Amino acid sequence: MPKFTRLAAALALCAASLGSLSAQAGDEVHYNQVAVRAEVSQEVAHDLMHVTLYSESQNTDPAKLADQITRTLNAAVEKARKSKGVTVSLGSRNSYPVYDEKGQKITAWRERAELRLESADFATLSQLSADLLGDLKMAGMNFSIAEKTRKTHEDELIKQAVDAFKARAQLATAALGGKAYKLVNLSLNSGGFQPPQPIMMRAMAAKGYADSAAAPEIEAGTSRVNVSADGTIEVQMP
Repeated sequence: MPKFTRLAAALALCAASLGSLSAQAGDEVHYNQVAVRAEVSQEVAHDLMHVTLYSESQNTDPAKLADQITRTLNAAVEKARKSKGVTVSLGSRNSYPVYDEKGQKITAWRERAELRLESADFATLSQLSADLLGDLKMAGMNFSIAEKTRKTHEDELIKQAVDAFKARAQLATAALGGKAYKLVNLSLNSGGFQPPQPIMMRAMAAKGYADSAAAPEIEAGTSRVNVSADGTIEVQMP
């Protein structure tokens, strides 16, 4: 075999060996890895109140019906905007035909439109809702945690979750007889459940509040905010 050919073959063999070693290093198996999870939670008081009111009516003339609903809504919006600290917005609005008993002929039109109110001032919004129930009806009421409040509590819980994760990682390391551990990966997740509070809605609707009616006491309730820490550690054995 010519000298040049033998040299080329040797270089090719060397390159193949280096490639094999590199692949083995990349596929290196890590032993003593343990999945660890820690979760912390806290009850947080609801600090936002949401109320949905609606106007619904029926008329044989759809134009007159739409005008009637619009006037009712406009009056309610004007009154609601005078309440400091209350966010006012319009919700869904739908119109549909009403048929006769045989379902063949349109006898009238029915329309429904919503008004949505939101505030951190429960007393003000409660009184406003009671006042507006003279012309509108109650569709729903619920409470939630404001975004700023949730973030503040989640930031605190993240620190607690990391501390809890460290404690569990150390516990797992000791249980396996290890001398220390190395963090491989860690993910933090937050969540919470905010249930509706329909009791107040039923109470206000059942009593038929009129204009300037006294607003009942509000019990907003709480939601549990959760933060979990999920990760993997590699236990170092002695």
